Amino acid sequence: MSIVLDANILIALQKEQDAHHQKAQALLLEPGDFLVHPLTMAEVLVGGVRIGQGAAMLEAILQAGIALSPADTPKPLDLAEVQHSSGLKMPDAVVLACAKALGAKLATVDENLAKAAANLGVKLVFALKDK
Repeated sequence: MSIVLDANILIALQKEQDAHHQKAQALLLEPGDFLVHPLTMAEVLVGGVRIGQGAAMLEAILQAGIALSPADTPKPLDLAEVQHSSGLKMPDAVVLACAKALGAKLATVDENLAKAAANLGVKLVFALKDK
C-alpha cells in the first residue's frame, strides 16, 4: 500500500528534536511505498535551501526510500475540488488530493488535514498521532 507523506512528516524525519521524530522514523520501517508530492517536497526543501543544504536534504529524503509521486497526480480539477470541499490551504489540499487520487493512505500530524481526509474516505496512518 502506498502512503503519501505530509510535509510535517518529512520535517519530523529531518529534525531529531521534533516531537514526532521517532514516530516518523518508525513509520518508514512499515511495509509500503512512501510518496511525496513534488510541491510538498519543495515546501520542505525551502528550509534546506535557506541554509545552503537543499540538495543534501533532498538526497537524504530520497535515500530514506521516499519517492516523488507523479507530478500530474492529482489532476488540476480534482485538486480544485478537494481544496474547495475541504477548505484546506492549497499545500494541504495537494497532499490530500494526491492520496485520494492514488488510493493511498495519508500520514500527517495535522488535525485539520486528518479530519478532511476522513471526510473524503482517505485512510490515515495514525501511528504519528499522540495519544
